[in-house]
Amino acid sequence: MLLTITTTHQPATDLGFLLHKHPEKAQRFELSAGTAHVFYPRAGEAECTAALLVEIDPIALVRKRNGQPDGLTQYVNDRPYAAGSQLAVALRAVYSTAMTGRCQQRPELAESAIPLRIRVPALSASGGLDLTRRLFEPLGWQVSGTPAPLDPEFPDWGESRYLDLTLTGKLRLADALRQLYVLLPALDGGKHYWVSQDEADKLLRAGENWLAGHPERELITSRYLVHRKPYIGYALSRLAEIDGPNTAEVEDPLAEPRVTEAPEQPQPLAVQRQGSVLAALRAAGARRVLDLGCGGGALLRVLMAEPSFTEIVGLDVSTRALDAAERRLKLDRLPEHARDRIRLRQSALTYADPSLAGYDAAVLMEVIEHLEPERLPALEHAVFAVAHPRTVVVTTPNSEYNVRFDGLPSGTFRHHDHRFEWTRAQFRDWAAGVADRHGYQVRYLPVGVDDPEVGPPTQLAVFEVNA
Repeated sequence: MLLTITTTHQPATDLGFLLHKHPEKAQRFELSAGTAHVFYPRAGEAECTAALLVEIDPIALVRKRNGQPDGLTQYVNDRPYAAGSQLAVALRAVYSTAMTGRCQQRPELAESAIPLRIRVPALSASGGLDLTRRLFEPLGWQVSGTPAPLDPEFPDWGESRYLDLTLTGKLRLADALRQLYVLLPALDGGKHYWVSQDEADKLLRAGENWLAGHPERELITSRYLVHRKPYIGYALSRLAEIDGPNTAEVEDPLAEPRVTEAPEQPQPLAVQRQGSVLAALRAAGARRVLDLGCGGGALLRVLMAEPSFTEIVGLDVSTRALDAAERRLKLDRLPEHARDRIRLRQSALTYADPSLAGYDAAVLMEVIEHLEPERLPALEHAVFAVAHPRTVVVTTPNSEYNVRFDGLPSGTFRHHDHRFEWTRAQFRDWAAGVADRHGYQVRYLPVGVDDPEVGPPTQLAVFEVNA
């Protein structure tokens, strides 16, 4: 399989910075069922081309499959040769950093649309050139393709499903790679591996900023998830939220707060919060934990260091935050046994997701204050009624303590994205109502030094299911 990316941006060799692959080097990457090679057949100031060549071992591919063998066709088929899910996996493995849009040497270029020409000489396209155009043209691509004949010696037999495809457009490289990651297997209509909930989350992350508004989003979702109805329904409901009003729980999940440290604390407040949450989870005997609104992964890193947690799931509505969490946790460098303990999922916390039921504990650390108050009942239903873990730990700012922060004007919230900040009485009133409605008992703990006049900087509630 071959995919080439060409740009005429000046200087064109900046493509190497964006792809994080030096034009003067040929590089090799091991895949689960083969090898990927990256090299530059052309690298000049006026034009630069990066080639991704993927060699698939049919025997290794069969060994990775789930299910029963299906005779000779499991060894003799188009999987090693025609671009589809295998090429998409190679794209993610080889260009994972480029797909995030990060480039320290050329940050302004990573955010810019540049002229691109992408060629896939052997694309598996069930639906032909017409469907290929329907999927790529709404994203700003000019599409040209030549169908391969079933047999050049017998032209009357007609055309095959395979295309020599060329895409031309001016896009951010990260957007182009994410679109290819989704649309190559969607056009192929099949996958070489088992599709699960994680695959739906990968679709949502790769489809950020373009899939929700795509006129063929239902078709893309269905084909990408190989017609697995439960996962299709889940993904489409998430896309509907993204496309609708009030879609973001936070305006900028990685923005700095107005104040970061409370005065006269023995250690940073963020560290104290993490320690208090960890202590509550240990006391509950939790092993399978949800970090709801995980943001950039600060708490996830603490949870990963605790061997008693056998399964950790981080959820956030922001794919940007999830990308930051993935980088912070260095997931691509973890050994397999450690990587298997953690999953990152894109989801709105106000969405009732039955797949989150059955966990020992859930954490909402500095999350609820980022929601509009009228959306709290939806979060309450999703977390306490549907997911209904044995233990829920919630932290939120204590607004009474704000007078202790120098430089924070009266009536101002600690973070520009906070929708409210509660007094101790308001928080306890909300927590008591939640506990009563959903069969929990609740206790309250201070986080940080407990000021005799205004209380602690952070307030924490531990909800436990009534025995």
